[in-house]
Amino acid sequence: MKNKIFKIFFGAFFGVSIFFSCENDLPTRAEFTSIDFSGLDENGGTWAPVLLSSASEIVVDAPTAVNSTEYQAELSALRSATQNLSGSQVEAVQYWTNNPILRWNEIALELAAKYNLIPGPNPDGTYTLPNAANPAGPPPFPFAHPPYTCRMLAYLSVAQFDGLITAWHYKYTYNRPATYATDTTIPYAYTKNSLPSFPSDGAVIAVVSRDILIAMFPLEKDYLQAKAAEHLGSLTWSGSSVQSDIAAGEYIGTEVKKIALARAAGDGMKNAQTPKPKSDSIKAAALARFGWQWDNLESPVRPVGLTPLFGKVKMWNVPTVEEVRPVAPPAPGSPAFEKDAQELRDIAKNLTDNQRKIANWWSDGLSTYTPPGHWNRLAKDFMIKYKMNPLRSARTFAYMNMAIMDAGISCWDAKYYYHYPRPIQTIPGFKTILGTPNFPSYTSGHSTFSAAAAEVLAYIFPAEATFCRDWAQEAAESRIYGGIHYRFDAEIGIDQGQKVAQYTIDKAKLDNAN
Repeated sequence: MKNKIFKIFFGAFFGVSIFFSCENDLPTRAEFTSIDFSGLDENGGTWAPVLLSSASEIVVDAPTAVNSTEYQAELSALRSATQNLSGSQVEAVQYWTNNPILRWNEIALELAAKYNLIPGPNPDGTYTLPNAANPAGPPPFPFAHPPYTCRMLAYLSVAQFDGLITAWHYKYTYNRPATYATDTTIPYAYTKNSLPSFPSDGAVIAVVSRDILIAMFPLEKDYLQAKAAEHLGSLTWSGSSVQSDIAAGEYIGTEVKKIALARAAGDGMKNAQTPKPKSDSIKAAALARFGWQWDNLESPVRPVGLTPLFGKVKMWNVPTVEEVRPVAPPAPGSPAFEKDAQELRDIAKNLTDNQRKIANWWSDGLSTYTPPGHWNRLAKDFMIKYKMNPLRSARTFAYMNMAIMDAGISCWDAKYYYHYPRPIQTIPGFKTILGTPNFPSYTSGHSTFSAAAAEVLAYIFPAEATFCRDWAQEAAESRIYGGIHYRFDAEIGIDQGQKVAQYTIDKAKLDNAN
């Protein structure tokens, strides 16, 4: 597949210079300070949440009347707080904007890249794995590999979404006007609109994002608390919210966080990384079932593959992982296998500069935010382009990241059920240009993650459908060019990701948001 020249100009296309080409670059900030929302989704409180039974499950009492002494005092305090801002306060207002969902997603990707480091061997050649019970390690917890990162993004996005549905429900139940509508002397830093101020959607986002990310990256607690404090402060400095607005939003965020983390505690992720005897038994079962097995050819060899039981983690929208398990790959040595193995030999012998660039651009290796992060960046750019409000943005991230996580679970189920060897194991003398991941070959993670994300984005942004599907295809092709996957890994992975995504899309069609 030919490289798309417009990737180079992708940031300019969306009006934000944020794309990168170096594997180890961290996410950079989208340059915007205010969005003139294309709509407010006044019926957002009627949308179906993911974790909650309904938007009214969390009870928020009515605020005081706008003509009450208490509220007038709050407006007076807000007016004073917007005066004579320091340089750092002005910067905070500009940074957090009126759609802070995008900023917290950037923070999440930054942390994923920071913690995407393989634990090294001990002096005696053994390995100690990251342990949530001892996050300081060594090695530090977590290792933010693709399964960990896609799960983190799913919980963050779903919690944000449910929190904002709840906020929208009470906004339009109580209809407290925006602060600057009640008191026209209050300056407002962003584009004005008629969205009710109570409860503060920004406060919901700040608290739920802080707490989910602290649970996922415990060593970053101080950093995340400081970012949330700055975000909450910006709600005052920008003229957005009085203190009772903020308090109600904080309460919603706290309650949603509890529900999200309760699900996370019981979803099976804590068992995904297995001890060596269990890993060996999975490998032996595949050998008995199919007559082949994947062998780790690293030096030194890590004792087990990457999260062999991630395929057992609870899915969001697919009833059982078996429903989307792909057919068996071709047996090594079979005509179908030899056809794709020969393609890899030919590519390795005649690799073009264009193919090498694609392989490197999509490598998403250590110190990057992994393939799911690539798709979150793209989604963010679409949200800016289409001027989405925070609720609509949260919905997009939630459905996309649920589909990506379900795709990852399905992919890892196939990887360890079939335990298929990598090309370096089956093709004598074969070498890759990217190294080889520490887990079985079939199916391709890049392909399944990307196809699932592309289908959800194509559903939400139909004008971008061709672009998204082409991007997913390129992600899949990149692994062939890199010598990491056979074509059947990639093609079946694309099909697998699309099938998984359809379950999420079917759910989205029924949530009352369209």
